[in-house]
Amino acid sequence: MIAYQTAAPGAPLQRVDVPTPQPQGTEVLLRTVACGVCHSDVHLHDGAFDLGGGKRLDVARQGLTLGHEIFGEVVALGVDADGEGDIKVGVKIGAKIGAKIGDRRVVYPWIGCGDCAVCARGDEHLCTPGAALGIVQDGGFADHVLVPHPRYLFDKGDVPDPLAATYACSGLTAYSALNKLGRPGPGDELVIIGGGGVGMMAVQIALAKGIDPIVADIDPARLEGVKNLGVSRVFDSSDPQPGKGLRKLSGGGAWAAIDFVGSEASVDCGLGCLRKGGTLVIVGLYGGALNVPIPFIPMNARIIRGSYVGSLSEMAELMALVRRGSIAPIPLQQRPLSEATNALTDLKAGRITGRQVLMV
Repeated sequence: MIAYQTAAPGAPLQRVDVPTPQPQGTEVLLRTVACGVCHSDVHLHDGAFDLGGGKRLDVARQGLTLGHEIFGEVVALGVDADGEGDIKVGVKIGAKIGAKIGDRRVVYPWIGCGDCAVCARGDEHLCTPGAALGIVQDGGFADHVLVPHPRYLFDKGDVPDPLAATYACSGLTAYSALNKLGRPGPGDELVIIGGGGVGMMAVQIALAKGIDPIVADIDPARLEGVKNLGVSRVFDSSDPQPGKGLRKLSGGGAWAAIDFVGSEASVDCGLGCLRKGGTLVIVGLYGGALNVPIPFIPMNARIIRGSYVGSLSEMAELMALVRRGSIAPIPLQQRPLSEATNALTDLKAGRITGRQVLMV
């Protein structure tokens, strides 16, 4: 099979011809149809995350097939992948889940070890180091991908193939971050920071929940893009005092903010726009460090929390909404798998509106 794998940090991905995996046990082999391109792929391609203060988290790996937003067709099954065996879902729930040749499915890539307390709680996505596809194990920048069990496969319903792929990360990440906030009350305002692919997905999910968010971004094109999705209020966060401007726009401070950028400037903006008792959920991984005066945390009673992708049960909830047609699409740019390196370069340079999807 053909795969595009990491070489030296930042170097073009290498096109390699490797043996097509043969599924064993509960494993399922899919022919990749579409694979989204995520900012996490950019960081893994670069080989490091910026921790601020000149510090970096080294994640460089040579020979890894990137890509975790995967949609594909089942082409081969292990002997135990047909639904005959019981599996664990969560702590004590038994289920029988199988696959068959020809199934076209979205892949949940955030796979854990399956044996630790975190996985037993149903939080495989928080397992360390886990076995996430495209992060730890080989992913979807290839014409085939091996999935360890059919429990990780989801029916997409009638949505187009390229859009279906994006729900595995962009959609799930946005859905899980919004889930952490609960329902807003009267007068509660939500600020979404970042109008890229994940931010746009968050907009569509928020609108589906009856929430009209304020969206902040430094890029006029992205602000115009979210307005086209139906957002009524946008804010240019390149303003010298974005927090102050957003507090005014939100009528005295936001109930919550979700930061899909994760830079020092965006986090400062998120904290600065909150009212007392507000919540900042940090999702983006752009990089930097957070320096907050300790007295301000109890004085303002604000909550700062992280959100990393989403659980398998949240994926099931999200895909149920997708199949019902509850979530409107985001803009997509399709390009062939052979342009994987260029796709990463364009995303890093900020030349992309919405989401890129590699078609195989």
